[in-house]
Amino acid sequence: MTTTPPLLLITADPSHPLAHLALRYARAYLNGAADSHDIDNNDTNSTGSSDNTTSEQPLLNVFFYGDSAHIANRLRWQSADQLDLTKEWQSLAEQYQLPLPVCVSTALGRGVSDVDNSSRHQLDGANLATGFTLVGLSELAMMMQDDCRLIQF
Repeated sequence: MTTTPPLLLITADPSHPLAHLALRYARAYLNGAADSHDIDNNDTNSTGSSDNTTSEQPLLNVFFYGDSAHIANRLRWQSADQLDLTKEWQSLAEQYQLPLPVCVSTALGRGVSDVDNSSRHQLDGANLATGFTLVGLSELAMMMQDDCRLIQF
């Protein structure tokens, strides 16, 4: 039985405790999901052959909206005594092949842009952090269409 992964709708500014809680939740969820996924693979694939299909759905859906678009700004400086949410999300995304979509309109409204939108809107440069992508709200709608468990931070 395939279950739809939860959707984390992150709207909190990086300085807000909820933005940090979202990262901790994602980490805990992905660690648990990866462990159970490994157990499932060991149970069903006892022949020793490895079947690494990458067409699987992600273990977790994430969408950055509103003030959380600041997390995707590669120029956002963070003091050494505080957690750098941008780098932490990038690391998590790399480890679990997790897409990091950001609402394009809320990102542009907060000064976060990729190369294409900078050119289209005559902006001086791009500052979207590696691993994040600017997408329309249709991406969020697609994530929500299948019996989705939505968790907002």
